Amino acid sequence: MAQDRNPIEVAQADITTLALDAIVNAANSSLLGGGGVDGAIHRAAGPELVAECRTLGGCRTGEAKITKGYRLPASHVIHTVGPVWREGEAGEDEALAACYRNSLALAQAHGLRTIAFPAISTGIYGFPKERAARIAVAEVSRAAAGGAFERVVFCCFGEADAVLYRRVLAEGPAFSDGWPARTGRGTAPSGAR
Repeated sequence: MAQDRNPIEVAQADITTLALDAIVNAANSSLLGGGGVDGAIHRAAGPELVAECRTLGGCRTGEAKITKGYRLPASHVIHTVGPVWREGEAGEDEALAACYRNSLALAQAHGLRTIAFPAISTGIYGFPKERAARIAVAEVSRAAAGGAFERVVFCCFGEADAVLYRRVLAEGPAFSDGWPARTGRGTAPSGAR
């Protein structure tokens, strides 16, 4: 059933503090923890998370896998591996879009209705932040339009990222021109910054 209100929101918060059905981990391919949001989630969830992750056999870029949340307020963690930015010449847009699509599909398959995403690939992986935000908003908007989710949060650690996501969300996704997946070599279409 379609919803009357937009379930998508932006929050400036520590993703490990959110009490939702799932939070998404911007993981590395081993799924065994690392820096940034990945390390924070593993530390907050406790050693049981890494023990379960060891049983999953890693994860490829763009794919997603699910675990329990353990000591987190969120009941599940969906782990996805974002692409490393290579100047837009290695399919990074589609790989990042796949992270969102596969995470949302996994959440839906498990009956999860509330979920939070970090800014996948925009840290050490170097994906341009605005480009990543536009991809995220487009993919989440597509999934949310079907009414499968009660709440989808873009969880931004810093104020500048929260401002960016709020602006991109207010502008709305641009599906008709193929943005973000078919824009070419690291450039945004006219009107996108």
